[in-house]
Amino acid sequence: MIRYLGHIQTNEVKDGLEEIRAAIPDLQPGFRLLGDLSELESMEVGCAPFIEQAMDLFNAKGVALIVRVIPDPQRDIGMNIMSIFHYEKAVRIINCQTLPQAKEALRADLAES
Repeated sequence: MIRYLGHIQTNEVKDGLEEIRAAIPDLQPGFRLLGDLSELESMEVGCAPFIEQAMDLFNAKGVALIVRVIPDPQRDIGMNIMSIFHYEKAVRIINCQTLPQAKEALRADLAES
């Protein structure tokens, strides 16, 4: 799970990328990712390259499903567009408006597996 809270600065996303790099070896292909933007207020433009690098890492490791909580489509911060370029077409992406909806989407996916 990746959560964005408040006003996000570039150095925070850069530090988060290092945490992802450290955790990625523990993930198995076919893993699921939950991205929660429900408490995001703003994000510096300089964050984009680090988010793209994280997407590339997840893609290379074999992410199967990405569920995002985006309560307001204007808070998307470009995730949908970046996803087109950084994830394989086989990666399923589901956008939800609430965390309970996202949890239900993850449960439904697990039930199908």
